Amino acid sequence: MEEKSVINEQTQTPLVRNAIRALLYEVTVTPKPGLVDPASQGPHPDMTAFTFINSALSLQPYFSQCEKVGCQFETADLTQLFHQLRPLGVVAEREMFTATAGVNTHKGAVFSLGILVAASAYQVAHPTKDLRKIVQEMLMGLTTRDFDGLATKDPTMLTAGERMYLQYGIKGIRGEAEAGYPTVFRWALPALRQSTGTLNQRLLDTLLTIVANSIDTNLVKRAGNSEVVDWAHTEAQTYLALGGSQTAAGWQKLVELNQVFDQRHLSLGGSADLLILTIFLGLQEGTITAP
Repeated sequence: MEEKSVINEQTQTPLVRNAIRALLYEVTVTPKPGLVDPASQGPHPDMTAFTFINSALSLQPYFSQCEKVGCQFETADLTQLFHQLRPLGVVAEREMFTATAGVNTHKGAVFSLGILVAASAYQVAHPTKDLRKIVQEMLMGLTTRDFDGLATKDPTMLTAGERMYLQYGIKGIRGEAEAGYPTVFRWALPALRQSTGTLNQRLLDTLLTIVANSIDTNLVKRAGNSEVVDWAHTEAQTYLALGGSQTAAGWQKLVELNQVFDQRHLSLGGSADLLILTIFLGLQEGTITAP
């Protein structure tokens, strides 16, 4: 008997299909400093592009659930919509780790892309509501709830994000989400809309726009200090000022950055997650057209 595919194109909705595409498009972009792509594992020896593909396919049922929850949600308090997503995300993480043999490929995307899928589904029934406003209402009070009392907890039980907050005061992806993903809506999505060239070039330039305008907690964690953020901002801004991926000088800068990130074992995993969100929104609005 022929084994059924993990993803059934016949039953996938456009919303879920775009979520999966966003994950697959992100890992396909190359060369990405500090990240896995088809040509390099970067500073991640425990994963390859194939690991990310397996991970993405495992998350299709989760995004279908997120869409269903968003479509069916009718309560005025949108924080309850987020609370319904959290246990689904816990199960999705387990499925991801099963698919990747324990490697964390898309934990950040499970959180953030799940939120955007549910918010987008909710918006279908409430078309007068702004998507970013929906997200902000869903995540209202998130950092206060999650970070209150951390100093009194057992340090060995803290997550990486919680330790980052205690050490540097950086709210990370929780803060970004609670604010309605300002890096995506203010910087990355406008940059994607204005970008030209091949899809790979457009997404490279969008990624470096994200790096230039955000605090990547993965980068801070790998570097062991928060000063690395200013350095990354300067390097990304230099790349963009040189013309980005479509100029020889910009491309050379990108190649050099790729080497530096590998040599210093630095990761831009948080920026990759924000690129996934930007790709998803670009697909949803037609800024990116899928074949």
